[in-house]
Amino acid sequence: MIKDRFLNKVVIITGSSSGIGKNTALAFAAQGAKVVLASRTVEANKNLLKEIKSRGGKAVFIKTDITNTEEVKQLIDNTIETYGRLDIAVNNAGIEGTPNVRTADYEEHVWDNVIDINLKGVWLSMKYEIPEMLKNSGGIIVNVSSLAGLQGGGAGIGYHASKFGVVGMTKATALEYAKKNIRVNSVCPAVIQTPMADRAFDTPEKRDYAIKMHPIGRLGAVEEVVNTICWLASDEASFITGAAIPIDGGASL
Repeated sequence: MIKDRFLNKVVIITGSSSGIGKNTALAFAAQGAKVVLASRTVEANKNLLKEIKSRGGKAVFIKTDITNTEEVKQLIDNTIETYGRLDIAVNNAGIEGTPNVRTADYEEHVWDNVIDINLKGVWLSMKYEIPEMLKNSGGIIVNVSSLAGLQGGGAGIGYHASKFGVVGMTKATALEYAKKNIRVNSVCPAVIQTPMADRAFDTPEKRDYAIKMHPIGRLGAVEEVVNTICWLASDEASFITGAAIPIDGGASL
């Protein structure tokens, strides 16, 4: 971890209550950023806020449902009121829906919920993040997609559709704002050791299957995703935009 890498940068992280979002927040705070935690989950984020501050970091929590336009607007407004600017956004919030359910059996209400959070939520977030970045002559967005956004599989039609959509939105937005100094990239993790993975692969047989999906022979660590996100948000990746980077132990090969 690089000390002061994001000194005085302001970063919003959606879906900050656990897993990739929580650890991304800790990493940015440790590297000097002023962090805005955004999630529907109150207690977990209050605990995370305490943890960041106990380590000397700067952060606030703004309760946000990213499918709600007014709440997303309020998230951005409160960020600007608190810190005066927005430099980086990590659009991470997402749900898994119902894995291993075939298309003809997939329930409409599950589809609606997954698309609303995973796809519409990322679009709404970018819609209101970008104008503030333009005021500062640029910014960086990292959208969290999935290996399920690069290839078919058993994650469920809603999840695949939403995560393919995130990759497509990332590429389209990157093209639109490349000359405005806003870089937009996505990361595409395979099975990472998170609470979401624990729910999806909740038996020894399922976990063994998940491990065998990865030629490298293990599941991914949260830190491996976080490190990639931080790198994409740093000046070290200044010539990269529109990318969809697999973090998958070779599973997409």
